[in-house]
Amino acid sequence: MLTLSRAPAGRLLSVRRIAEEMAIPVRFLPQVMGDLSAAGLVSAETGRSGGYRLAKPADQISLLDVVQAIEGDGRRRACVLRAGPCGTDGFCDVHDVFFAAQDALLDTLAGARLDELSARRGGHLPDAEERSRREVE
Repeated sequence: MLTLSRAPAGRLLSVRRIAEEMAIPVRFLPQVMGDLSAAGLVSAETGRSGGYRLAKPADQISLLDVVQAIEGDGRRRACVLRAGPCGTDGFCDVHDVFFAAQDALLDTLAGARLDELSARRGGHLPDAEERSRREVE
């Protein structure tokens, strides 16, 4: 998704090109791209000159969208201590802490947009001031 977000608008990229750019095995990508396509995050064109492109602008795709397209809903449903369904017979002593941490993780992933991630430099996401400055430019 990062490679696609860095490509010129509308340009199709092959699985091989994506794999090269991200240094990942080619054999891994077809299933992933199928999941991303099924989720409406990428569009695919078949044929010799086919490939993939983002199905919507990078600023409208969050890291959470990508993770959920590939992994499914990551919310914990089993009790951390009891290993059974959470809340069936009350909540354990650590329930609130684990669910707050889960919500914080999901919120962070939802707030990380592909356009920001692909523009990332020096190992950090732009903060609010940097984003505002970019919007003005």
